[in-house]
Amino acid sequence: MESPQKTERYGEVAKEIAAVLDGENNVIARMATVSNILHHAFDHYFWTGFYLVDPEKPDELVIGPYQGTLGCLRIPFGRGVCGAAAASRETQIVEDVHAYPGHIACDARSESEIVVPVFNGAGELVAVFDVDSDRKSQFDNVDKMGLEQILKGVIA
Repeated sequence: MESPQKTERYGEVAKEIAAVLDGENNVIARMATVSNILHHAFDHYFWTGFYLVDPEKPDELVIGPYQGTLGCLRIPFGRGVCGAAAASRETQIVEDVHAYPGHIACDARSESEIVVPVFNGAGELVAVFDVDSDRKSQFDNVDKMGLEQILKGVIA
């Protein structure tokens, strides 16, 4: 998908997500809905979902709502792409996960990845949103901007 079409698609999906989430306060329901809608909105999304900061182990992520094949159950901060996003609190884009040092292969078919940190209203990291593709070089700044915008409204 070319950048202009992808930008337009993120805009459409953002409106759809906002409409569906309107009035729903349960965080898990909101995350499950976002994962589902985004997973089915883009052909290049292979695995789509959240890893939550574990309140009992605040330096570790635990699997949350997702769409796709089996995900890793736990990821320490600083390990793999998700752990890097959690530790740095910055979006990570990886064109070839097999070339990424310390990549965690939850599913060997994953080829590229984007991970966006998710913050609550107080600015605390509560999760990361992870999207894998089974094709290399599928994520760019358009995905980064689109996902960051959508995820701002997921957790109050």
